[in-house]
Amino acid sequence: MNIKTFIRTIPDYPKAGIQFRDITTLLSDPEGFRGAVDALVALHSKGSFDAVAGIEARGFILGGAVAHQLGLGFIPVRKKGKLPWKTIGQEYDLEYGTDTVEIHADAVAQNARILLIDDLIATGGTAEAAVKLFARAGGSVAAASFVIELPELGGRQRLEALDIEVLSLCSFEGH
Repeated sequence: MNIKTFIRTIPDYPKAGIQFRDITTLLSDPEGFRGAVDALVALHSKGSFDAVAGIEARGFILGGAVAHQLGLGFIPVRKKGKLPWKTIGQEYDLEYGTDTVEIHADAVAQNARILLIDDLIATGGTAEAAVKLFARAGGSVAAASFVIELPELGGRQRLEALDIEVLSLCSFEGH
């Protein structure tokens, strides 16, 4: 299955020069959604993980489905202020400022091996923040998988420098 055929490209969103890769078309198509989830599961079916984590918001959809198929629990990685219990957070840099991702303080068992899932890896800043957050919580991200990779933006290298296995289902050139 060619996952790319299910992904819509929206030019000049959210600003001029950006080619936004929209996976809502993938998610709304039964064949595309099942194919993406099955492909992510196949990448990790022989892996040894204790939980799957997904980055807000599309990572919740994909990561929850992957966790279900692998028989694992799911940990949401949310934007600051969205979780109702005690949290720990990790700040990261954006193009114009900073942001923070959080998990519940009790979400990760000591030495837990985490599979991190999101829809897209670009610069890798959010994923790197999640990796650091899980390390601070006592676990470790063993692998990170994405539906889409934008290789020119260097996110893969950023995570691989942290000794994280990085896999993606497809890649698009450019931004």
